[in-house]
Amino acid sequence: MAVTFYDLTSAAGLKKLDDFLLSRSYISGYQASKDDLTVYSALSSAPSAEHVNVYRWYTHIDALLRISGVEAEGCGVVVKGSAPITEEAIATPPSAETKAAEDDDDDDVDLFGEETEEEKKAAEERAATVKAASKKKESGKSSVLLDVKPWDDETDMKKLEEAVRSVEMEGLLWGASKLVPVGYGIKKLTIMLTIVDDLVSVDTLIEERLTTEPINEYVQSCDIVAFNKI
Repeated sequence: MAVTFYDLTSAAGLKKLDDFLLSRSYISGYQASKDDLTVYSALSSAPSAEHVNVYRWYTHIDALLRISGVEAEGCGVVVKGSAPITEEAIATPPSAETKAAEDDDDDDVDLFGEETEEEKKAAEERAATVKAASKKKESGKSSVLLDVKPWDDETDMKKLEEAVRSVEMEGLLWGASKLVPVGYGIKKLTIMLTIVDDLVSVDTLIEERLTTEPINEYVQSCDIVAFNKI
């Protein structure tokens, strides 16, 4: 039976998808498929980091599309514009008394009254808040795909990944990862991360955190495979 999602452009729809992806890396199965592309295409833009699981999944699929594409068929998924309307959700028309009360309230509003000191202060605070929010939005984010290489085939890759993820910085969010065979029994760790551009430098992250003690006990080198603005 195909999985169905409703109205992914709404907060409720994103919340449902976020809950669905809590214990899943992909929409169906254990690899990216056309089901992921269907849901990816239904999102009008990259989701906010507030929806952690959707954000992790979206940046991973976005990187795959840029690097290798997605070919697996999937199990089938349906995305509908909005959720079905239930009887409980049907609004009851306002009564004549309610409408009359609302009209009376409207009559009490003085549209041309003099602005009080409190109202002026509140307006200034709102303007300052909007200005600060706009400033924050100017700081962009980037999605990065890293290749982390071990010293040899005897390196404990589980401990290597734990060491990499132990790095914490303001503006750094680690995402999905996988082990990729390189040859001679050696595997590399390919891992997604999202950074706030003004707070995190990938070069600094590699040179001063990932390839220095104690992490360099496991990590030989790191390469940037993909770097995309969000």
